[in-house]
Amino acid sequence: MRLTILGGGGFRVPLVYGALLADRTEGRVTRVVLHDLDAGRLAAVTRVLAEQAAGVPDAPEVSATTDLDEALTGADFVFSAIRVGGLKGRAEDERVALAEGVLGQETVGAGGIAYGLRTVPVADGIARRVARLAPDAWVINFTNPAGLVTEAMSRHLGDRVIGICDSPVGLGRRIARVLGVDPDRAWIDYAGLNHLGWVRGLRVAGRDELPRLLADEALLGSFEEGRLFGAEWLRTLGAVPNEYLHYYYFGRETVRAYQEARQTRGAFLHDQQSAFYERARDPGVPALGLWQRTRAEREATYMAENREASGAGEREAEDLSGGYEKVALALMRAVARNERTTLILNVRNRGALPGLDAEAVVEVPCLVDAAGARPVAVDPLPGHAAGLVCAVKAVEREVLEAARSGSRAAAVRAFALHPLVDSVTVARRLVDGYTAVHPGLAYLR
Repeated sequence: MRLTILGGGGFRVPLVYGALLADRTEGRVTRVVLHDLDAGRLAAVTRVLAEQAAGVPDAPEVSATTDLDEALTGADFVFSAIRVGGLKGRAEDERVALAEGVLGQETVGAGGIAYGLRTVPVADGIARRVARLAPDAWVINFTNPAGLVTEAMSRHLGDRVIGICDSPVGLGRRIARVLGVDPDRAWIDYAGLNHLGWVRGLRVAGRDELPRLLADEALLGSFEEGRLFGAEWLRTLGAVPNEYLHYYYFGRETVRAYQEARQTRGAFLHDQQSAFYERARDPGVPALGLWQRTRAEREATYMAENREASGAGEREAEDLSGGYEKVALALMRAVARNERTTLILNVRNRGALPGLDAEAVVEVPCLVDAAGARPVAVDPLPGHAAGLVCAVKAVEREVLEAARSGSRAAAVRAFALHPLVDSVTVARRLVDGYTAVHPGLAYLR
C-alpha cells in the first residue's frame, strides 16, 4: 500500500513513519512518498526516517519529490499536512493579531482565519488534483485549520477526505486514565467542531463515569484540562472542554499572556525548527537524535502561555508522546482492511449534530470501515455550546466564500463575526494587516 505525505518535509513526519514501522500486520503501508516544495527540508526529514528504519526488517520504502503530480499518482492514501506560508507565516499571523489586541493562534480567532484564508485556495487545488490523479485514494487531512480545510476539500472529494486531530483522543484518554478506566473500552461522548468540542460523557458498559470525575476535586486537579479550566468551571459546564476552548473562556488572560511572552509560539517554533533543519544538513550530525531533542522541547512548551495564565503547571509526561499519527494509522487500517473501529474524526455532518447542515464538517465519533467514516448521531449541544459552534461555523463559511470569490468583504465578515474579534473596525484593520504581510492573500479584492 502506498502512502503519500503532502508536507513531507514537515517536522512531525517522523511520528507518522514511526507508527508505520511499528505496524507489522498484513496489508500495511510498504511505500511512503514524501512531497514538499522545499527540497532541503525533504532531505533533512529523509535522513531522520532512514535512521529510524535502521535495523527494522521490511521497513516501508521512502522516496521524496517536489513534483505534486508524481507524488499523487498511484497513491492509496494521501496524508495532507501542509503549512502554507511556513512558520514565518504563522509568526506573522500572531504578530498582526496581537498588535490589535486579539488572539493570533493558528487555528482559533484572527490567526486561524488568516491561516485559513491562505490555506483554503491551496487545499482546494490539491483536492482537485487528487480527484483527477488518484480518484480512488483516501485523503487524511491534518492541515490546519483542520475542520475548515477538510470542508473545503470535501467539495471536490466528498466523503473520501477525512480530517483528523489528536486533541479529542488525548482528552478522552486523559479522562479515562484519571478514572482508572481502559480508554479502549470507553465510549467518549464528544461533539463540536475541530478545536471547539466538549466531552459530555464517558461510558463504560453503559455507565457514564463523567459525573464521578466532576464530583471529585482531587481527580479534577490531576489532569491537564482540570488544571487549565479549573474544577469550578468544569462543574459549571457539566462537561470537559477541548483544551482550545481556553482561548474562548479565558480570552483576556490568554491574550495578555501572549502579549507579555518573550516571543510568540510561532516565532519560537520558527527559530527552533530553522535551527533543526540547518543542523540536519550536516552529515556528521545524527539526524534522529537531533530531531528527538528538538521535538521534546517543542512538546514540553505546547500551550505554555495558557498554562501560565491558568496556573496549570507543566505538562504530564504521558501527554508528550504525540497522538495524531496513531489516529492516522488507525484510520488507514480500518479503511484498508475493513477493521471496524470507532474514532473521533472531522467529517460531513449528515444530520449527526443537530443545528448544522448536512455538508458542515463536524468533529464527532464515527464508525469506520472499508466504506469510510460515518458520523454517529449525537445529542444536541446545550445552548451556550451550540451558539458558539454555529457562530464559528458561520465564520468558516465566510472564509470559504472569500477563498472562492476573492471577496475582501467576505474576509472582513469572517473576522468581524468571530466571537474573539470585538470590532468591525479591528476586522478591517486585520484584513489590511494580513494582506500587507502575506503575498498569498493578494487574491482578496
